[in-house]
Amino acid sequence: MSPAKKKDTSDFEQSLIELEKIVERMERGEQSLDETISDFERGMTLSDQCQKNLDSAQLKVEKLIKKHEKYQLESHEYEPEADNP
Repeated sequence: MSPAKKKDTSDFEQSLIELEKIVERMERGEQSLDETISDFERGMTLSDQCQKNLDSAQLKVEKLIKKHEKYQLESHEYEPEADNP
């Protein structure tokens, strides 16, 4: 895995972990209003980052599928003629 891909995966995973912690804190309901608003803002930012990473991953998968389908089509286009006796 290239360093850029590893970083993207790591960033996504770290963002998701942080987002889960924020949700847990907010669900406990033990924070002040200011802390809750701050966590909500951070959570929205993390959610946007995760969604962008997922969208990027989906696009890559779609491109790979199209490339594979094209390859499959091209590899089946050529059929040698059978020998006529």
